[in-house]
Amino acid sequence: MNLSELKTFLAIVDTGSLVQAATHENVSQSTVTARLKTLEQELGQTLIIRQKSGASLTPAGLRLLRYAETINDLWQQARQETSLPEGVDDACNMACPPDLWFEFGATIFAKIRATRPNTALSIWTGGQHDLAQWLDGGRIDLAISYWRTDQDTRLIGKEQIVLISDSPERPIRFDPGYVHVENGDAFGQAHAIAYSDAATAKLSFGSAQMGLDHILDQGGSAYVPKRLAAPYLKSGQLVILPDAPQFTRDIYLVGRQETLANFDWLDAVIGAAF
Repeated sequence: MNLSELKTFLAIVDTGSLVQAATHENVSQSTVTARLKTLEQELGQTLIIRQKSGASLTPAGLRLLRYAETINDLWQQARQETSLPEGVDDACNMACPPDLWFEFGATIFAKIRATRPNTALSIWTGGQHDLAQWLDGGRIDLAISYWRTDQDTRLIGKEQIVLISDSPERPIRFDPGYVHVENGDAFGQAHAIAYSDAATAKLSFGSAQMGLDHILDQGGSAYVPKRLAAPYLKSGQLVILPDAPQFTRDIYLVGRQETLANFDWLDAVIGAAF
């Protein structure tokens, strides 16, 4: 198996046909067919079902897809880091959930930029599963997150999670306009204990910012980080329901131990940022 075979496989998946994959890869259709056949023979599995309506993945193809994407991304990253332009002596790939970017992520990013001008930076955003997968696969070096992992994990901050509402008259419990927002595993466990008698919310969002936007547009209540709601609390557009349970969420900087060993400047950056 070689990289060209994997890239051809990914092109077939992306374009939905062998003909379009040939155009995408700038090779003949017979070359695409040969590469796919070689890959299938090496794995001992049929990966693509070819039909008049296009190409579709078999179960084996679906399982290969994740690994093929990771290998291709790592190769692109390796090319980038082994061919650093003049004036750049290091590269750092960061990721964080969108909800954490505008304080924690942006702060660390700015400090690295200020103290490490010769370091090339790239930023990714994704959910908890994405970040864990990217770390395990080596696609990223650092993740700012609200969960602990088996990787090198450092506490960099805490934040309040409060129940906000468009009206102070809304009930704390059994609010028909309550929206559940994903704020991490630790919050989920604490919330379940505090509201053990509550029914399942009819609406759920995987992002605190999305939940907040919904409340601003449609009304209701939701638990969100206080820092995200701060401008709307200040303007009076939203209120904190004062008698509701409040929660504290830890924020971590997570990295691969073998990678962070090369970042001897990281502790100084964290100390300056927080």
